[in-house]
Amino acid sequence: MTPARILLVYTGGTIGSFEDPETGALRPFDFDHLRSRVPEIDALEVSLDFEPMAPIDSSDMSIERWGELARLLFHRRERYDGFVVLHGTDTMAYSASALSYMLPNFGKPIVLTGSQLPIGVVRTDGKENLLTAIEIAGTWDSADPERGPLVREVVIYFGDELMRGNRSHKQDAEGFQALVSPNFPALGEVGVHVRFRRDLLLRPRGEARLLEELDPGVTVVHLIPGMTPEALSHQLCIPGLRAAVLRTYGSGNAPRDPLFLGILTAAQERGIFLVNVTQCSVGSVDANRYVTGAGLTRIGVEPSLDITLEGAVTKLMVLAALHPDRESLRAAFKMDLAGEQTPADTIR
Repeated sequence: MTPARILLVYTGGTIGSFEDPETGALRPFDFDHLRSRVPEIDALEVSLDFEPMAPIDSSDMSIERWGELARLLFHRRERYDGFVVLHGTDTMAYSASALSYMLPNFGKPIVLTGSQLPIGVVRTDGKENLLTAIEIAGTWDSADPERGPLVREVVIYFGDELMRGNRSHKQDAEGFQALVSPNFPALGEVGVHVRFRRDLLLRPRGEARLLEELDPGVTVVHLIPGMTPEALSHQLCIPGLRAAVLRTYGSGNAPRDPLFLGILTAAQERGIFLVNVTQCSVGSVDANRYVTGAGLTRIGVEPSLDITLEGAVTKLMVLAALHPDRESLRAAFKMDLAGEQTPADTIR
């Protein structure tokens, strides 16, 4: 078989840094440095190219940078069979989610990975993450008569876990299992062998497209006991605001205070779309389980099921650029675009 053609895209992050022997500062590597640090890369049965972007810390990620990355991947799509994106862990879940919506029906693997320690450090987790990510991106679907790639969606490989990108969340600032998929099973079990869950892998449902425009008019309101009406109102009066994610308690609960609900109602009357996303890492919004959640649904706040915060925010940014009014944005948000949420009738 002809080896899969894989493009390795470097955006920045810990995995691509090495310590300057003179200054002790972390500097971004180049492809030659990568090969010298990870000689096993040459043993992989793939044809590998390297394309660096201007490296940034992932804390500096922006919608402009997402647009740049999405355009790069889309315009290289016909040239390569798969892509591996080296990315910092802090905003990796946001970037993976954004790319899943910006590149619908991409039809080829986009595997994001990174590390907690630089790739030149003796105990680095970056080497295994990188090698396995490349292997995953270069795996053919043996059941496909046209010999396409097995994975055809945006995924994250990190710490022995292959997960859907828009289902991921960073849970640990120091551990090697930094990223998890709290509400959706792993797409593959990675040990001595990589065993994929074929029944969970997405397949394209149309032509590949590039949605490079995002609307920054999205905010997050994290509810806390004692939040004043003034604080809530201020967050919902941002000029240009199109949508807000309400980070609620438990299964989607919020205060029943009429003043609180009145502020939310007034925001919706101004055309702002409100989405109910739980503060809990695991579980789903069940707006009718308690009266404190049902009140939000009655005034028009959209329950989000089990979508992650990262998945909800980036989905709203992409959809708000496409839909000019609140109700069309609501209708689009309720649709499953890239496997980002579990259908309501299957959540228990």
